[in-house]
Amino acid sequence: MGFVGWPSFFRRASWRRLQTIAIAVLLLLPIGAGSALAAPNSPSAASTAHVYLLRGVLNIFSLGLDDIAVKLRAQGIPVTVANFASWSSLADEAAAGYKSGRIKTIILVGHSSGATALPDMVAKLDQLGAPVKLAIGLDSVFRTSLSGRVGRYINFYIANGAGTPVAKTGQFQGKLENVNVQGVPGVGHMSIEKNQIMQQKVISEIDAVVFGRSAPASGTQKPRQPRAASAAGPGSASTAAVR
Repeated sequence: MGFVGWPSFFRRASWRRLQTIAIAVLLLLPIGAGSALAAPNSPSAASTAHVYLLRGVLNIFSLGLDDIAVKLRAQGIPVTVANFASWSSLADEAAAGYKSGRIKTIILVGHSSGATALPDMVAKLDQLGAPVKLAIGLDSVFRTSLSGRVGRYINFYIANGAGTPVAKTGQFQGKLENVNVQGVPGVGHMSIEKNQIMQQKVISEIDAVVFGRSAPASGTQKPRQPRAASAAGPGSASTAAVR
């Protein structure tokens, strides 16, 4: 009986070792799977988005956009920084990428003259069949009007400075928000894109679109036109102040 028991003992001991190894492997599998699936903020999750940053005149007054570009690229978001005069060719480039499937989310940001060019770029992209998901203007220097499709258009402007609100036409489809940021500390026409508070607002709005995060409130909003601000459907527009 003792002779027969030893093989049995070794078989049981080997089985226990196999069980231990199997349990260890199973415990590791969810960790690996979770790492592969997690990832709304991994570079792969952002690879199909593209942000176009339009500088103002002479490329020397909108260098804060370069800082924003660095922060976006650090999150794996593809970025193009160019002068506002290139908006038409950039629209062609973005539309080609959208139609090929390489770009699924088009985001536009412009400062000064770059913000003034945004409505034209939005309209052209719509004509090319490549709708803009998000557009952010930083203190457009001329009064502009919107047409075409855009998921959300945010116009940050300084009411007591050079900036003006953006108007919408009957051909506009989307949501327009005019936000007065004159109460933001240190903000000015030449510094709005360099201001750390404003940079964080821009990046947070982009992250909300690209990664599906909740964008933080832009500040205490006091609608100057309650009736217009209450509209939230397609083609709606609102005017607010940020303190």
